[in-house]
Amino acid sequence: LIQVKNEVKNELIADFASFGIQVSNCVAFNDSKTFRIYDKAAAKLYEKPLGKLYQAYNEHSYHLKMLRDNVQTSQAEFDQMSNYADFQLSLQPSFDYSKLSQINISTAIKPKVAILREQGVNGQYEMAAAFSLAGFDCYDVHMSDLITGRFKLKDFKGLAASGGFSYGDVLGAGAGWASTILFNKQLKQQFTAFFARTDSFALGVCNGCQMLSRLKELIPQGEYLPSFTDNLSEQYESRMTMVKVADSDSIFLQDMQGSLLPLVVAHAQGRTKFENAEDLAKLSSKRQVALHFTDTNSKPTVAYPFNPNGSLEGATAFTANFGRLLIMMPHIERNFLASQYSFTKARTIEGDYTPWFRVFTNARQWIG
Repeated sequence: LIQVKNEVKNELIADFASFGIQVSNCVAFNDSKTFRIYDKAAAKLYEKPLGKLYQAYNEHSYHLKMLRDNVQTSQAEFDQMSNYADFQLSLQPSFDYSKLSQINISTAIKPKVAILREQGVNGQYEMAAAFSLAGFDCYDVHMSDLITGRFKLKDFKGLAASGGFSYGDVLGAGAGWASTILFNKQLKQQFTAFFARTDSFALGVCNGCQMLSRLKELIPQGEYLPSFTDNLSEQYESRMTMVKVADSDSIFLQDMQGSLLPLVVAHAQGRTKFENAEDLAKLSSKRQVALHFTDTNSKPTVAYPFNPNGSLEGATAFTANFGRLLIMMPHIERNFLASQYSFTKARTIEGDYTPWFRVFTNARQWIG
């Protein structure tokens, strides 16, 4: 069974015929989201919605998940499969992203960014690539470099904490990494001074997000930031989701508000945990909520699997320090290049970059 574009179908049939192989055109696509089989007389032999077939295909896995995982999310995912064709990954940016590689910045100066990592972190290369292409000079900075004095945060304009599994998350999501800072007087002073500056920025993704959230006592406007705990599904979640960019004060997300975009997640502990029930509302009122997971109607959601971790109101990214700090669980560094997108409609991307590259170019333009 071979799938080809219509414009090359006849050529393919002819190529096979030259070797004495007969090819029949047995399947045609339609927009009805229904699978049908006809006989040679065009009589319908079978008809079934694609969603029902998809659900039947996954039924054995569903029963295993009901025994192994969270029953609520397992059932929700299985129920949603019957309507899976209604959920489409799509690019709906609120801005023109086709010229992101032509941003108006000074190329004579490359601000220094510390690509920060700790034992178990693995996302530093993608992070460095994104910042480098946006016009920054990136440095691989391990926590041991800050402890020994090989590098000092005061020498950097930006700090980017990458994803991974620092200390295997054995103390909790990002807790071991954060403890390295909070229980070392010299490091604690460095980070406090860095966050107090008005000319610096910080970005934390996945494990870096979890770590920075635990430094909230050092971060201006950080008092209501959540920590992150086990996904509601009780499983590691690795999937492509849809998110909506909220109207926040983030310097990274300027002029991106309202964009609906696919973004990859890869975490086991991404569900928000607030100290007080009203903290999320306070963050929203202060424009410190930056991203929401969305459902088939492009609305913020707690429904699984659209919201893969069960975070309240689908909120999965937050700002602090008057927009100069952004923490987020999804991996923007894995989706800033067109070639990184793994869904079909990525072929419609204009140029080499996706709309997410603007996060990095915004940071560069903010510095000036």
